[in-house]
Amino acid sequence: MANTLFHPIVDAWFSAKFGAPTDAQRLGWPEIAAGRHALIAAPTGSGKTLAAFLASIDSLLRQALDGTLEDRTQILYVSPLKALSNDIRRNLELPLAELAEEARAAGHLFPPLLAAVRTGDTPAAERERMLKRPPHILVTTPESLYLLLTSAKSRALLSGVRTVIVDEIHALARDKRGSHLALSLERLEALCEKPPVRVGLSATQRPIEEIARFLVGASRVAEDGTPDCRIVDTGHRRTLDLAIETPDSELGAVCSNEQWAEIDARLVSLIESHRSTLIFVNTRRMAERVAHRLGEKLGEDAVASHHGSLSRQLRLDAEERLKAGKLKAIVATASLELGIDVGFIDLVCQLGSPRAIATFLQRVGRAGHRLGVIPKGRLFALTRDELLEAAAMLRAIKAGRLDAVEIPVAPLDILVQQVVAETAAREEVPEEILFELFSRAWPYKDLQRSSFDKMVELASEGVARGRKDGAFLHRDGVHGVLRPRKSARMAAIMSGGAIPETADYRVVTEEENVFVGTVNEDFAIESMAGDVFLLGNTSWRIRYVRGGQVVVSDAQGAAATIPFWLGEAPAAPSSSPARSPSCAAASTTRSPRAAVPPPRPGSPPTAA
Repeated sequence: MANTLFHPIVDAWFSAKFGAPTDAQRLGWPEIAAGRHALIAAPTGSGKTLAAFLASIDSLLRQALDGTLEDRTQILYVSPLKALSNDIRRNLELPLAELAEEARAAGHLFPPLLAAVRTGDTPAAERERMLKRPPHILVTTPESLYLLLTSAKSRALLSGVRTVIVDEIHALARDKRGSHLALSLERLEALCEKPPVRVGLSATQRPIEEIARFLVGASRVAEDGTPDCRIVDTGHRRTLDLAIETPDSELGAVCSNEQWAEIDARLVSLIESHRSTLIFVNTRRMAERVAHRLGEKLGEDAVASHHGSLSRQLRLDAEERLKAGKLKAIVATASLELGIDVGFIDLVCQLGSPRAIATFLQRVGRAGHRLGVIPKGRLFALTRDELLEAAAMLRAIKAGRLDAVEIPVAPLDILVQQVVAETAAREEVPEEILFELFSRAWPYKDLQRSSFDKMVELASEGVARGRKDGAFLHRDGVHGVLRPRKSARMAAIMSGGAIPETADYRVVTEEENVFVGTVNEDFAIESMAGDVFLLGNTSWRIRYVRGGQVVVSDAQGAAATIPFWLGEAPAAPSSSPARSPSCAAASTTRSPRAAVPPPRPGSPPTAA
């Protein structure tokens, strides 16, 4: 590679491992190495993650060789998914170990470069261990970052952060989780000895300038709207092998049982003609149903389900079996949508409309998730309406269009969480300081002081004036200072985040007390002892329901019902698609009316 930006050890390792850099890496590295904020937009499988990490890893290696490397966290990686966080940690450990081996082979005394994950799945012992010896690279989620910023011990852990990487930034910016993260980034910057470099990554982000403003915050946006951020945009376009699949019988307003049988037969045909297939559905209920039906035809050990209501162990087991080639197919919700490395996937099938162009592109990008491989996707229309949506979606993809991301405007429920948390962390803070701090977050750039004062009044006076119910702060109106009440820290830790609280019941086995997953509260209450239901592609017989738990035993494959979860279907975007400014010459698309069989062996795939 002969890249003068990097130390010769890093340069030699990259050249041996990958050869030449991709456009995202070639253009992104100089900006990050120079300490400039950067937003990198590139197709899936184009090396965005390494584009963000390598310049920072090079800095760690140079410090290690100079003997100046301290046990301090310098790189913070924020992911929207816990599963993606664990995957990134696994993908970091191997490069770090290989670089250490290269350094030792060159005769250098080289201390280990440490990476760790801090999410809701992280065991308490591991959390305590990383406080005693901070990792150089910390991988986390927006919610866990918020908790780290609220705890006194963890704040010390973050004070030396130099680089913050926000992956799949488009998935965060579009809702209140993004607003929550934007406030956390401002809290982090106020805590750090030096403002950290912010790096954003995504394959599908439009309008890209607005995403850049969201990344860097209002304090780094000029009056004309230009963000102090280098935008590396290599486009979201890739050559794709796409087609629409329909049942043999005519589609109607709903998908009939006969049509589902035709879809199942087509899925089995596609799965058997490919090495590994990833099937996306829009709800957890459908994931269990489809995995069960395909398991009956292909064998239970050939198909697995994957969604957020399964236990972490079951999800990891399904991912590992797919990587090892022990599964022919995995049926997933959005839990496998964002960049998770589940090995080589030949084909992605989407059952039903995903309701957003960016979502479909993200999901298809799981197939051929490596350089030089053409992703292959099949979109199954289940109704007449979905057939029209599917045709419009493929037409938009051919034209290089994406859904525009609309950032929420100053959600006050998110702001009050962060105000209580920051006050609890500092013990005492002037209101003016907090207002200025949080106004620097892009979603709150137009925050009115009157709105901020009303929100602070609610946090200090409680819901009913004079009763102090729900009052977490003490407000010194004379000096304009906020102090936490005794309940403030606990409330901040227990009630933080923007993910809606669910009243799901835990499903545990009767003898071993092993956690299997969760089911909706209504489903649990309506069930009775002896009922059999499906979870994780396994039939479970209910022994009893008690204390927020459904205690079960293995039903040995008995006929089972499918549990339900409420409010999980995807919503359509509220805005019209935004045209991509980098529309390369589009290749021809298939006819959206008929299903197209896979190309014959040796024949080139048709791009859409």
